[in-house]
Amino acid sequence: MDLCALHINPNTPTINHPNSSPKFPSFHLPKLFQITLPKSMLYSNRSIVVRANGNKNSHNDPDSSSSAGNGDHSVPEGEGNNHAEINKPSDTGTPKFHHKVDWREFRAILIDNKQLLLNKQDEGTIQEPKRLGSKWAHPLTSPETGCVLIATEKLDGVQTFERSVVFLLGSGTRHPQEGPFGVIINRPLNKKIKNMKPTNLHLATTFSDCQLHFGGPLEASIFLLKTKGKESFLDFEEVVPGLCFGSRNSLGQASALVKSGVLKPQDFRFFVGYAGWQLDQLREEIEAGFWHVAACSSNLIFGRIQSSSEEGLWEEILQLMGGSYAELSRKPKRDI
Repeated sequence: MDLCALHINPNTPTINHPNSSPKFPSFHLPKLFQITLPKSMLYSNRSIVVRANGNKNSHNDPDSSSSAGNGDHSVPEGEGNNHAEINKPSDTGTPKFHHKVDWREFRAILIDNKQLLLNKQDEGTIQEPKRLGSKWAHPLTSPETGCVLIATEKLDGVQTFERSVVFLLGSGTRHPQEGPFGVIINRPLNKKIKNMKPTNLHLATTFSDCQLHFGGPLEASIFLLKTKGKESFLDFEEVVPGLCFGSRNSLGQASALVKSGVLKPQDFRFFVGYAGWQLDQLREEIEAGFWHVAACSSNLIFGRIQSSSEEGLWEEILQLMGGSYAELSRKPKRDI
């Protein structure tokens, strides 16, 4: 694997590749830094690694490290990176910056602008690079932790997965003995937890007014929580920056966070059931055309979970992916 390491100086807003010139595109990371790369790197299959190192004057950064959760060990550990946390004042009154780069956003910028260059290369012109919007989505060639599986028209008529969006909490690649698993995030049950008369004390009290969602056909209860850019929580697995998950074993810790005021009940989403595959099984279903694989922004995922529309998220992600995917979002369901 070829690596291109860019060491970023916080006081220098623009970083140029050694071989760069005005004809090479610049990629703008809002409020963080600017990176200029040669066009040849965009057309290659090489991986690009960005390492951002920053030092503080006489202060240690409490957010400089992250830890994996110690929750339900029946599922693989989550993978994720924190995003930029900005505008925290220091004790001296000087703005304090915590740069937690979300590599998924950086990849989305590269993919978005690479496509722009491919569209323009035959014309011999270079268009100003686009900035990444607050909501984004793009296709992936293979599943990864934190991606979404989008049902294709081949699953029309399959009630459980028809026009579903599955948020993959684990890809199964870190622990091959355990397959991929996730939750369907566009199947609201229109019921609150208290309507189910739960026997668990935390569900019956702290989270009684939270809405329930159908997560999949396999028996287990999983919840998502939005961390709002706060520090990593030891008892939960971070899937993507700002989104973690927990299981029944970690309900006590979740309830404690609410009671202490760190989080609110609205920061949690509870799912009845989950979806799971053997590693080869999911790969075969993707190759057979049952699923499209995509990466999308975490605010898109958690924001649409609050919606009561079952197909709204399915349509929105496909439209953001563009091209043939956008065309699929406008097709009526097939009669089975």
